[in-house]
Amino acid sequence: MAAASNMSLAGQCTSATFGTPNVFGAEVLAIQAALVTGYSSNVPQAYNFNHGPITVTNASFCNVTNWNRRLQAQGGGGWVSGRFLLSDYGMAGAIGEGYATVTTDAGVTHDLTQTPAKWALNSPSNVNLYGLQNLGSVSLNDMAIFAKDLIQSYYGERPAYSYWNGCSQGGRQGMMLAQRYPDAFDGIAASAPAFNWPEFIGSGLWPDLQMWWAGKAPDLCELDAIQTEAIIACDSQDGIPDGLLSESNNCIFNPFSVVGKSFTCASTNSTMVISEIAAQVANASWTGATSTEGELLWYGPNVGTDLTGHTYGEGSGIVTTTCTNGTCSVTPYSLAEQWTTYFVEKNASFDVSKMTAEDFQTAFHQGVNQFTSMIGSNDPDLRAFHKKGRRIMGFHGLADGIIPTKGTEHYYRRVTEIIAEVQDFYRYFPAPAVGHCFGGPGGVPTTLFDSLRAWVENGTVPEHLPTTFTDSSNKTNTRILCPYPRKSVYDESCGDSTIAECFSCV
Repeated sequence: MAAASNMSLAGQCTSATFGTPNVFGAEVLAIQAALVTGYSSNVPQAYNFNHGPITVTNASFCNVTNWNRRLQAQGGGGWVSGRFLLSDYGMAGAIGEGYATVTTDAGVTHDLTQTPAKWALNSPSNVNLYGLQNLGSVSLNDMAIFAKDLIQSYYGERPAYSYWNGCSQGGRQGMMLAQRYPDAFDGIAASAPAFNWPEFIGSGLWPDLQMWWAGKAPDLCELDAIQTEAIIACDSQDGIPDGLLSESNNCIFNPFSVVGKSFTCASTNSTMVISEIAAQVANASWTGATSTEGELLWYGPNVGTDLTGHTYGEGSGIVTTTCTNGTCSVTPYSLAEQWTTYFVEKNASFDVSKMTAEDFQTAFHQGVNQFTSMIGSNDPDLRAFHKKGRRIMGFHGLADGIIPTKGTEHYYRRVTEIIAEVQDFYRYFPAPAVGHCFGGPGGVPTTLFDSLRAWVENGTVPEHLPTTFTDSSNKTNTRILCPYPRKSVYDESCGDSTIAECFSCV
């Protein structure tokens, strides 16, 4: 949380200060308070979702610094609900800005291994449904209640405003809070939300299956080369040749058209040729998973996105292969493998590489049918949240290679069908050429959280968000992101595509 002097902190930072928070149905086993002094941290923008970078120097807090009378809760990532590297950075940033801050491990993700192996199954074929439910929703509302009670105990007043901040799993958590617990937070920053969890995670094995079924796999350099070719093909669609796919949703590119083309692999500094299997994997990834009848099961990432995690600096993607002496093997996409193995098949020994097309289709539908209510977080009925005057904002990188942006657009359209005035309380900002939560050559909206706060507290409507990036000519560009379905359009008569003033939301 946040405090005054170290001396006053030491007197207040005891378990007796906080009493026992009241959460219906929960038993509080213990309250521990720890005084932290001299805390410093350089919080990078990439890990401070929806904010810019911040340096925290010599902060003192009662694990409560000079409080701005606001709460900022932090979300998780992957299988982790919170209390890991990214939420630690987020909490440090929040403390540096004067917020009381909180996160949760949902009671099951505290080993931080980014795998549900230790908690997913109570026994073979017996899913830990309470654990999944806590991760999916229950712990989030409990956390909000606990935090507000602890703040009341320490400061003698509840927060004037409470905010949620997250991306990916944190974005999914934020959307679940808006859908199921509309009293928890006044404002929710939910970027690249991992909602539609059973759909997009359930379809995550689709690229791997192409390789297993074909009995061969490409070098990852081939997929990076295909991505480069897609960007070249579609870069000028927005009228500005800057190395960014601003219209990636509309990029029409056939990966098979570059089969046989030579390129230089940066990691090996050798010449390679794009293979048929590489084109097949790229095409299947970008097109999306289909049924045995060829019907779309779920969206894929946009054409031109980074499938390997190499080119946008995210470290991992949905396709991983390892090559030795020219022969490449597949490493399953971990999130999808774990979901299918532990939750859908309920068998820790299940081998996803042996799945047929029929097996895959059945598993996809089983995952959606059994678990959407627990972790799907895609209920479009936000009327209760809207009526309470709450606000939601989030961005989603159009070059996100992990969570398809078309899933976010699909959800937003469904909300619009129920609440025509959706723009009055919920705005989603597509971010061209931005990867999963960060990364990519595009501009990340570092003022999103501040804009959310201004919208909640002052009624200042976020008509657009500013971004800055360096283009392929090494020029600094300023642009604006527009709320979906509007787009940022360049006015050629303005004459300078590097300044935000030459763009407008249309």
